[in-house]
Amino acid sequence: MTLDIARRMVGAEILKLRRNRALMAFAAILSVGSVVVFMGYLQIRHASNPSQYGPAGGTDGFIHLLRAVGVYFGALAAVLVGTEAGSADISSGVFRDLVATGRSRLALFFVRLPAAIAVSLVFTLTAYAVGIAGTFLFAGSHATPSLGLVLQGAGWVVLANSILAGLAVGVGSWSGSRALTLTAVIGLETVLTQLLMNVTSLGSARDALPNAALGQIIPAGANSGVWMATGIAVAVLSAWAVVPAAIGAWRTRVRDA
Repeated sequence: MTLDIARRMVGAEILKLRRNRALMAFAAILSVGSVVVFMGYLQIRHASNPSQYGPAGGTDGFIHLLRAVGVYFGALAAVLVGTEAGSADISSGVFRDLVATGRSRLALFFVRLPAAIAVSLVFTLTAYAVGIAGTFLFAGSHATPSLGLVLQGAGWVVLANSILAGLAVGVGSWSGSRALTLTAVIGLETVLTQLLMNVTSLGSARDALPNAALGQIIPAGANSGVWMATGIAVAVLSAWAVVPAAIGAWRTRVRDA
């Protein structure tokens, strides 16, 4: 497969996702809409009782924004888009027709990854940009993050989004079910991971959790109480990026058409 063919295949996957209006609408609501509501709530709370609650913006607001976009609101949009990219062809019965064209099954899988990441990043980075605007607009007299910190935060958000979107693509390609993939990945990200990170008796076993590793390299704020070497965090994140993709690629290659 040539580079031009790969580029066109990725473009076709992106177009397929973009044409799903319901998917685009819900991804926008989960990411951009949630950040608007989140920032608005924090600022209203501050306005109602400024002596007890700080403003929505400033450095503290930036720290809240990072986690909100990286592992909560943006994560939901990434999982939603990744799930659709990984499972849509199989659940809708189109996979047989794609295989019949003679394209490599591995190529059919691997073009889904950059497509899902690219589309989900549109929503995640837009949500981040909206949040950054609120961080400066609602800072009041508080200090605001530097340009370098804002750029580091953007890089961290891109990393978190890409890993979660890739995870959803891999699980979706393995299961072939939208419902199962959404339940499994969202349950892992928002429920199981958060619970396990608070179980201190697990000790260093918590290092294997994606959010724990992301927390270790977050550019601002606490790391959620799980400490590990940066090298271990990089290795854990690499595993979460590679292993689900490898499983999804294997399942795509051996799946009955």
